Amino acid sequence: MTDVRVAGVGLTRFGSHPDRAGRDLFATAALRAFEDAGVAREDVEALNYGNFMGALAEHQGHQAPLMAEAAGVRCPATRYESACASAGVAVREAVRTVRAGDADVVLAGGMERMTNLPTDEVTEGLAIAADDLFEVRAGVTFPGAYALMARAYFEAYGGGARGPRARRREEPRERGSERVRPVPPGGVRRRGARRAAGRGAAAPLRRLSDHGRRERLVLVSEEYATAHDLDAPVAVTGVGQRTDRLALADRAHLARTPAADDAADAAYAAAGVEAADVDVAEVHDCFTIAEVLAVESLGLADRGEGIAAARDGLTTADGDLPVNLSGGLKAKGHPVGATGGSQIAELTRILRGDHPNSEHVADAEVGVAHNAGGTVASAVVHVLEVAE
Repeated sequence: MTDVRVAGVGLTRFGSHPDRAGRDLFATAALRAFEDAGVAREDVEALNYGNFMGALAEHQGHQAPLMAEAAGVRCPATRYESACASAGVAVREAVRTVRAGDADVVLAGGMERMTNLPTDEVTEGLAIAADDLFEVRAGVTFPGAYALMARAYFEAYGGGARGPRARRREEPRERGSERVRPVPPGGVRRRGARRAAGRGAAAPLRRLSDHGRRERLVLVSEEYATAHDLDAPVAVTGVGQRTDRLALADRAHLARTPAADDAADAAYAAAGVEAADVDVAEVHDCFTIAEVLAVESLGLADRGEGIAAARDGLTTADGDLPVNLSGGLKAKGHPVGATGGSQIAELTRILRGDHPNSEHVADAEVGVAHNAGGTVASAVVHVLEVAE
C-alpha cells in the first residue's frame, strides 16, 4: 500500500466575497495548490469536492464537474456531502484512492459560500444537517443543540474543576461575560471573528459570525513524488471515519461523541501511533463545547478534563500540545463544507515549518485533524506525519 503525500495546499482568504462566485474562489485555491505542489493540472486523475450548502446558497447543484472546469482539470469529479465534515470525507476518500493505487494524483478539498444569504436563510440551511422530523420541526438549531450537549457535559463532569492530573491547579481568573470562551482554544486570538458582545445564541453559548472559504490539497503517491522530485515531506498516514445517530434524543451520550472516539481509534491504528505521540492538533471547534469534546475523543485529555485543557495551558500556543494554531473555526467563520480540508492544509504548513505559527511547534512530527458534521453524527480524523 503506497504512502500518501500532501504535495501542495491552496487557500483563499476567509471572509465575505460578494463579487466572486464559488467557482471563482475554487479556481483560485486550486491554482495556489498546483503552484505549491509543482504538479501539472493534466496529471490530476480525480477531483474530490466537499460542499454542504451550495445548492441553497448559490442555487447550484451538480457542482463537481463545474469545479473541475474551474480548476482546469479533466478527470472524474465527485461531490461529497457530510454536513460540516464534507471536505474531511472528500480528503479521506482521496487518501483511500491513492493508497489503493487507483490514482497517483488527486485534487481534494472543499468550498462553502454563505455570506451572500441573509442570516435567517443561512440558519435554515445549516439546520437541515439535523434530524428534520424530530429536531428541525421542533425549532432546534445547532447553537441550541450544542448548548444541550454543554449542559449534559456540566451535569456529568462539572464546570471544569481541576482533576488530580491537571498540570496547574490555581483557580481560573474572572473574565467578562462578553468573552465567548474562558480562553481562546490554542491560545490564538480570533482575529478574523467579530464578536456579538453579550448576545446569546443558546445558554450557555454565545455567538460569532459565519464566513466562508475555499481550500485545496494536491495528494500524490510516494512513487509519484519521487519520480517527479517533489518536495512533499508531509504524509497522511492514518484516516478514520465513523457515524452516530443523527438526533441527539436517540443517542446514548450527550456529553461524549462516540463517532469521533471511533474515528480517532481507526486513524491512530492505521497510522501506528497513539494519542501520546501527537504534537499538534486542529479540531472542529464550531462551539466552545465542541473543542472540549474533541480533545477528549482524540485522547488528548481525559474524560471531564477537556474543559480545563486550554485554561491549564496544555493546548495553548506555547503549551505541551497546541490545538488550533490556525485560530480554529472561529477565526475561519466556520466554513462548513470546506472546514476539513482547511484543517489538513493548516497542519501541513505547520509540519512543513512554513506556517506563521510553526515556531510554536518547531519539532512537531505528528499532527491530527478532527472534523465533525452536525452534532458529531459524522466524524473524520486524519493523522499527518513528517515523512522520513
